[in-house]
Amino acid sequence: MSGKVVIVTGASQGLGEGIARGYRERGWRVVGVSRSIAPADEPDWLTVAGDVGDPATAEAVAARTLDRFGRIDTLVNNAGVFIGEAFTDYSDEQYRQILATNLDGFFHMTRHALPAMVRNGGGHVVQIVTTLAEHANAEFPSVLASLTKGGLAAATRSLAIEYAARGIRANAISPGIMETPMHPAETRATLGGYHPLGRMGTVADVVQAILYLEDAKFVTGEILHVDGGQVAGH
Repeated sequence: MSGKVVIVTGASQGLGEGIARGYRERGWRVVGVSRSIAPADEPDWLTVAGDVGDPATAEAVAARTLDRFGRIDTLVNNAGVFIGEAFTDYSDEQYRQILATNLDGFFHMTRHALPAMVRNGGGHVVQIVTTLAEHANAEFPSVLASLTKGGLAAATRSLAIEYAARGIRANAISPGIMETPMHPAETRATLGGYHPLGRMGTVADVVQAILYLEDAKFVTGEILHVDGGQVAGH
């Protein structure tokens, strides 16, 4: 056991589940957060059910983490909503849902985790963003993803500078289209063709990148693209 503690949001499936598993395999104690996550309270695995867009969830997560494990070393803001829709077809409810999860979730979770990191003398905050915020694609309408995830990329750089002197790093992973339950198996060959490397990314690709950033103590303010070359061009 490393003794270190990470909070992973959106940890019930897909990327979040894989990220949580990756840290556990390294001997970290992990707190998984999701609206639908199954109850668990094990020596290295605690779950908290709740909506990250609700300030009360972030407060409860921080309190339960500190009560159970006594520290917070890393926060992975993975929970996110992507709704691909023509801009004028978005509903008010979709707009609120996307902003609540993608932006409010980041704000509330990070605000409650940072004081514990400052007390520890260091920490790490990681966001999951998207290359679509940098390279729009007419086949994937994504204005609200760009609004929110692009904002998170900018916030990551700002957070990195604001907290660098206190030993806290902030980085982001920018995935391409990933093999998760969001994409049925029959669509994956087509979706893979949108990447210069000719395939979709896997959960393991993202986990490997996050663990690299965890080890890379001289890296902060970085947006690490795990997108099969999409950021470079087509």
